[in-house]
Amino acid sequence: MSITYTNLDQCSAFEELKGLSPAVLRTELTAERAASYTIGTAGDLSFNYAAAPVQERHLEVLQRLSQQQQVIEKYQELLDGQIMNPGESRMVLHHLTRGKLGADVIVEDEDKERFYASQLRRIELFTKQIHCGEITGSTGKAFDTVVQIGIGGSDLGPRALYLALQGICRASEDGQLMGAEFISNVDPDDAAAVMRRVDPETTLFILVSKSGTTQETLTNRDLVIKRMKDSGIKGLDPARHMAAVTSMTSPLASSSEYLESFYIDDFIGGRYSSTSAVGALVLSLAYGPQVFRALLAGAHAADKAALEPDIRHNAALLDALIGIYLRNVLDRRTTAVLPYSQALSRFPAHLQQLDMESNGKRVNRFGQEISYSTGYTILGEPGTNGQHSFYQHLHQGTDVTPLQFIGFSHCQYGEDMEIDRSSSQEKLNANLAAQIIAFAKGQDHENPNKQFPGERYSTLLHGRQLTPYSLGALLAHFENKVMFQGFLWNVNSFDQEGVQLGKLLANKILTGKVDDEALAVYVDLLR
Repeated sequence: MSITYTNLDQCSAFEELKGLSPAVLRTELTAERAASYTIGTAGDLSFNYAAAPVQERHLEVLQRLSQQQQVIEKYQELLDGQIMNPGESRMVLHHLTRGKLGADVIVEDEDKERFYASQLRRIELFTKQIHCGEITGSTGKAFDTVVQIGIGGSDLGPRALYLALQGICRASEDGQLMGAEFISNVDPDDAAAVMRRVDPETTLFILVSKSGTTQETLTNRDLVIKRMKDSGIKGLDPARHMAAVTSMTSPLASSSEYLESFYIDDFIGGRYSSTSAVGALVLSLAYGPQVFRALLAGAHAADKAALEPDIRHNAALLDALIGIYLRNVLDRRTTAVLPYSQALSRFPAHLQQLDMESNGKRVNRFGQEISYSTGYTILGEPGTNGQHSFYQHLHQGTDVTPLQFIGFSHCQYGEDMEIDRSSSQEKLNANLAAQIIAFAKGQDHENPNKQFPGERYSTLLHGRQLTPYSLGALLAHFENKVMFQGFLWNVNSFDQEGVQLGKLLANKILTGKVDDEALAVYVDLLR
């Protein structure tokens, strides 16, 4: 079958979709619908879409839209090593970091699979040497803390995953093996705050930059090195406290200034790099290689489940298609990611980059301007904190924001207790269930101030407990959802030219080559 890349508005199924009215949740969200509109997926996760505004007739049209846009076939092309990032003429291989999918993988991809596997083995060996004290700091003390220095995809995903695993790992027999901190912002206060919390003699720093030239990251590296040199600690050698995650062609590769270097390549974008060496090193050091392996296994299972062509059995694909209906037919521009799990406190921030950097595009994959909306503005905060913050707007504001809830039956630490006839976890999940119904069905009241219009759409990803395996599946669900929406919109989800212009102008300022008078005024204002 030949693969064609077509704009969304050229699909007959999309024209059909525009003619369909949304389901009326006030009357249609019944017990039967709530129980049946659900899909089991990987990692003990299920996707419930009963509170989304779709009926069987919508699903039929969405299935045809998926087929017309050849979404699964394009996913298979990606897995087979075709050029799926035309802007940079690159393959897209982040799925290979957690295991090969598909039968017809070209030889180069098999080489890449071996490359990723070999880097993981090197990281596991290095981690073992750190944990057993074979490799120590320059003053002979064992490492007990790791600090990742990176920005964007080198920080957001690994930081979100580290925090998500902290409870379950600390509650396990092995516990947390090393503490972890992250430095990302070029604001000097970020690095200063972290350096005040750590002991440089027992800290290993990981510098993460694929190009080896990221301005913010190199600046923070130099700040850390200066702080170490100025500490006055006898025998403290920064080079024996730093490892690098970079590409094999970067200036950082095999440098004598680093204890060890681990490699990534140009076929994995930063926002998709959490399952590569970018996340592997810091998470393996913090929690052990077996925890990271479990995360990879969950992601691989979700990747495999995403190959299913029937949208009623493919959670990531149906999630993507419902998002297309909400964005391009109902004109919803913002979506909220609402995890009812404190462990996922930074997960919405990671999804902001994943989604908005991938699909915030105004031209298609051929560089032609498109005439329909793409991408969402993402916001989010854990429940129940968000309920006491911005839910007022979500419930009674003039704009309808589709909601993406995430929840789990059990907590991570296992230290819950009953207060006022219910445990904290029961209170948490009672709030989650109540919000879904409150948003969907609203409330009639004679006082307009207490009138809730309802028809506020949501979906729910839920599981038994947030474990390394289920976290990997959750991560891959959203990565694959974003990928599928890119195929449906016919955009390139794997480049990010939008981050470059600001960098160029900033460099002009720093090199004294400002040629825009308005820019010069703003520079003076900030002196």
